[in-house]
Amino acid sequence: MDCTKTLRLRIKDKHRSVLDAMAHEVNQVWNFCNETSHRAIRECHQFLTDYDLQKLTNGFSKCDGIHIGSPTVQQVCEDYAKARKQFKKTQLGWCVSTPQSSKYSLGWIPFKACAVQYKAGQIAFAGQRFSLWDSYGLADYELRAGSFSQGTRGRWYLNVAVASSGERIEGRFYRKLEAQLRIAQRAHKKQRVRAIHAKIANQRKDLLHQFSTKLVKESAAIFVGDVTIGGKDCWYTVCLA
Repeated sequence: MDCTKTLRLRIKDKHRSVLDAMAHEVNQVWNFCNETSHRAIRECHQFLTDYDLQKLTNGFSKCDGIHIGSPTVQQVCEDYAKARKQFKKTQLGWCVSTPQSSKYSLGWIPFKACAVQYKAGQIAFAGQRFSLWDSYGLADYELRAGSFSQGTRGRWYLNVAVASSGERIEGRFYRKLEAQLRIAQRAHKKQRVRAIHAKIANQRKDLLHQFSTKLVKESAAIFVGDVTIGGKDCWYTVCLA
């Protein structure tokens, strides 16, 4: 069963100015949706859908000096409509792009799966190539939708959902201590044998604990159950980022 999770990788600081500019444009789209949607509710008693907002913002990405493409504009409209429905409000908060403001909004640039590509340590997005520290090996994953986000220290990160067949736990603790265990058994050192078995059990327990903790931190929801496939009962785990 495939596992979907979100990977977070740091973008190199030399791209900060371009990402700051893109985040400002995203804020413009969000604020336009916020103002236009609220006016439609107040004046016409009409709730604009994400499709309505996408039509109204069509062409923004083609304006001079705009970096973000139409897929990102569309995604902002979708996210705005979803948030408005979730919080059941006629108007949401404004996105502030001025760093000196106490209400400054940390940068956020959403993207669809079709909008990013990874190659040789770089992410291609909206006509730009961003270098990053690839600690996961993105070439081994199928990249899905995600976002660029700014941290409180001004650093930028890539947050991307990936499809994976899941991680396998491979513990070879017994094999590593097998020689020592054999020697202790032949020498009839019972205490030494018990100590080695306890060490193997503790190492295995620690590995399972680390794996489960990592899985919980990287997943928003985990569902475990059993299904019948071909007359056989199978356990499955689905992780949602």
